[in-house]
Formats: sequence, C-alpha cells, structure tokens
Amino acid sequence: MRLFLASLACIVGTTTSFAAEGLPRVPVVVELFSSEGCSSCPPADSLLARLDRDQPIAGAEVIALELHVDYWNYLGWSDPFSSAAFTARQRKRAQYMGNSGVYTPQMVVDGQEEFTGSREMAAKGAIERAARGVHVPVKLAREGDAITIDVGAIPTHETTRVMMAVTERGLRTNVLAGENRGATLEHGPVVRSLRDVGADRRITQPRVAGRRVVVFVEARDSMHVFGAATIE
Repeated sequence: MRLFLASLACIVGTTTSFAAEGLPRVPVVVELFSSEGCSSCPPADSLLARLDRDQPIAGAEVIALELHVDYWNYLGWSDPFSSAAFTARQRKRAQYMGNSGVYTPQMVVDGQEEFTGSREMAAKGAIERAARGVHVPVKLAREGDAITIDVGAIPTHETTRVMMAVTERGLRTNVLAGENRGATLEHGPVVRSLRDVGADRRITQPRVAGRRVVVFVEARDSMHVFGAATIE
C-alpha cells in the first residue's frame, strides 16, 4: 500500500498541513453534536464554523464534524440534517464517559474531552492539548473517484476502526417552527454521512462541490481518535 502511494504523482491528502510559518499542524477531530431544534445550539454552530475557517490554534489542524441529532425533532421542527445514527454515536460515548445522559450542544475533541459546545476557551484549550498528543499518520490519495487510505501503526491495545465522514460547508436553513422559529441558521461543516469502512482501504467517493471526505481512526469502545486526514 505504501509503495502504491509513493508511486502516485500527487499525494493530495495527509495528516498534516503547513501553516504560513512552516510549522506542521496536527489534525484534531472536533465533533459537535447539535440540532436545529435546540435554541442554545446556534452559538456552538458558529464557533465550530470559526474554528474550521480560521484555524486559530498554532500546531493544530481543526477537522470539524457537525453531527445533528434527532431527539429534538419532537419540538415542532424536524432537523433536515439529523440522524438517529448520530444520536446513537453520542449515546455510546456518553456511556463510556460515565455521563448520565446526552445534551446539545456538546463538543468532543479527539474523543477525549467533552464540554458545552459554545465554550470557546474550553474548545481552544482542549484542541491545544490534543495537538500535543501522539497521533498516527493517515494519508489519503485520490485517483478519479477512488480514494486510497493509508494508516500508520496505531499505538494502542484497543480495537480500532477506520471511519469515513462526508461533510458539507456553507449550509443554512430558514427554520419555520420549534425553538428557533423565524431564525436563519448557518452551520459549520455538517456531516452528511458517516460509516465504518472496515478493512477497505480503497473506497469510491465522487467529487461533489462544497463537500470533503474526512477519514479518522478511533477506538471502538472508548472512541478515542488516534489520527485523521481530509481530502476535498
């Protein structure tokens, strides 16, 4: 696999990007569990969008995932981006972390630290700490609609899996009912799909304007993220 990657003319996705000062940035996955039916979520959505756009943490490449849960849909507004699978993901993490329940907006950094998603200083501090941790190299290369995934050695005894998310930037919704009735909500990179790729290291994902692919390695039980990469 590595020899195949080396033979490609261009490696278009890696675990690091380089800031203007030439320092490597460590990918840090920032998940935000949100909902258009939650009145306290818009400030958290805005924060995630800024973290994604501005990349304000030296040494860290923020990889933003905005996951919309479905348990607020009963309040009168059915979030068009919500998914029961995202709710299940949040509940599983809450059980592992010993939380009594789930809530929105919840931000989770590299699967290790969680807090209310609108707390900017908490987010920046958690991202800085995560960037100092050990991360495995993940590389992505595209040939047409095919994306090849290369994952380095994972320093853990936990069982891990490789996840692929497709995110979309620039989404906005005019909310007609529920707690945010009358508001126009603008989001960070919304997760449109999320799946375990299993043992497959060559996947098919056509190019779609405004969307990008995020691949990350996580522990199945703790959901600790060990490495990630993106490709437009």
